[in-house]
Amino acid sequence: MTRPITAVNDFVVKFANVNGSGSASANGLFVKAILRMGVPVGARNIFPSNIQGLPTWYEIRVSGQGWLGRRGGVDLMVAMNPQTWDRDVAEIEPGGYLFYDSTKPMPSSKFRDDVNVVGLPLTALCNAAYAEPSKRKILKNIIYLGALTFLLGIEREVVEALLAEEYAAKPALIPANIEALQIGFDHARDHLKPLGLKLRRTDKVGDRIFVDGNTAAGLGAVYGGATVCAWYPITPSTSLAEAFTAYCRKLRHDPETGEARYAIVQAEDEIASIGMVTGAGWNGARAFTCTSGPGVSLMQEFIGLSYFAEIPGVIFDVQRGGPSTGMPTRTQQSDILSAAYASHGDTKHVLLLPEGPNECFEFGALAFDLADRLQTMIFVMLDLDMGMNEWLIDPFRWDEERVLDRGKIMTAEMLEAGADFGRYKDVDGDGIPWRTLPATHPSKGSYFTRGTSRDPYARYSEEGAVYVDNMERLLRKFETAKSLVPPPIVRRAARKTSYGVIYYGSTSPAMDEALAGLEADGVAVDALRIRAFPFEGEIFEFIAAHDLVFVVEQNRDAQLRTLLINEGGVDPARLVKVLNYDGSPITARFIQTELAKGMGVPKTRAGEMVR
Repeated sequence: MTRPITAVNDFVVKFANVNGSGSASANGLFVKAILRMGVPVGARNIFPSNIQGLPTWYEIRVSGQGWLGRRGGVDLMVAMNPQTWDRDVAEIEPGGYLFYDSTKPMPSSKFRDDVNVVGLPLTALCNAAYAEPSKRKILKNIIYLGALTFLLGIEREVVEALLAEEYAAKPALIPANIEALQIGFDHARDHLKPLGLKLRRTDKVGDRIFVDGNTAAGLGAVYGGATVCAWYPITPSTSLAEAFTAYCRKLRHDPETGEARYAIVQAEDEIASIGMVTGAGWNGARAFTCTSGPGVSLMQEFIGLSYFAEIPGVIFDVQRGGPSTGMPTRTQQSDILSAAYASHGDTKHVLLLPEGPNECFEFGALAFDLADRLQTMIFVMLDLDMGMNEWLIDPFRWDEERVLDRGKIMTAEMLEAGADFGRYKDVDGDGIPWRTLPATHPSKGSYFTRGTSRDPYARYSEEGAVYVDNMERLLRKFETAKSLVPPPIVRRAARKTSYGVIYYGSTSPAMDEALAGLEADGVAVDALRIRAFPFEGEIFEFIAAHDLVFVVEQNRDAQLRTLLINEGGVDPARLVKVLNYDGSPITARFIQTELAKGMGVPKTRAGEMVR
């Protein structure tokens, strides 16, 4: 028999359930109880796109060291779904634990000799305690929560307090849930032994909060001055619009009159939503939509109009598996190219690439300043893992003295003073013209907004020289954007190395652990996290300084690598693809193993259990 895994505050638990079984609440309580004990947790919900009946998984990384990405491998599998039994059992680490409902006997062929089996007759306990089918279905989850509370050493009073909070609005439900918790706890205490995996109270959580990226981005839009949201429901972006709505109701009503100082429109489709955003931006409002890849595809023509007519707006793209409908409830970094070059013809768009909820908030606000300053559409590129999963982060911070940057807006006073207004005229070499807002002046400063070619004074013209001049000015504006977007973050290895790695977005927490693992094995690699497109020179200097640079991303076609080659003229042989695109968030073990392999390192501890 393989030696049982023993660990304190450092293991992976995975719940295998059925969608619609009511397990989400119990699993969420499990996570919150660990956080209340001061132990950092990273949680990933992997769920199907149908309403009910298909498998769902909830993977929890417990890490006293603070690693919050997926590690890879499972130490304790809570196997509640017979449909996925074989797959779930196969994921368990040698020496790990399998917790299951032992009411009905299972053939020995369904188990592994190197896994510790922990059976609890959940169905029998439920049937004995409850007559109503609805109670049996829901409270079964609380019973296994009670058993895990004993087996892992979770403080029971913490779970009971959470149950009281969970059902504070329906206090009649509290006694039944406490009873179910007690049933599971007592049976495990009387018939089972505690596992080798232990939870011990610590103080590593501090004042951090547990929040998803969509909520953070919605709040960032409020702080960034957004007043118009036009959107059409699509997974996984819908909760971003819902969060913005909730925060506006709380923060954006006149305290004296109660009037709403915002407009939120659920449009009839994605095309209508981006049309509304473009119209609102032209009128001077800070406007946005939130969508995913299919929505961006439908919005192409309006995105092109925004680029060419130079109308500000923001698109929050919460990426998912594609193309077409693809895997709408699975994560990927799959829209980088389609967003960077959205629409037809020669277009380039600014992309912000947050790594988690903190930057979703920060970049969510910044996007509106950039949209006004650059007079163009700005993309904020989240993904499902970042947008819909809750992450443990530092509290949001905001500079109360910060002033919104509206960019080059010509006022009535400037027009009265005789300013030469040319809507598409570059007066200072940064490629950004001055604009006026409707009704600025009764007789001056007006112009015709068109999607066709025009001269610097917005007069229709299809002369080749005029068109070329305008297109080159738009490139100058894109160059100016390089100095305005968030710069990359470079992390140097402890010693000089010829290897580098580039990554972005939600890959960040797994990358942190992978780099630490390589360093522990004596393997040196420099790292650079890209936070925006266009790419500034430091990124290409980083590539030039290394013989090989690994580009880690979560899509099939190495879209970031393609963008780097296209924009920087980089020799493709210098950029090594490291790709994960199965719909699940990337793991530290995968990254560490692939980087070690690419550097010719014969063996690392990636994939091994280090205790």
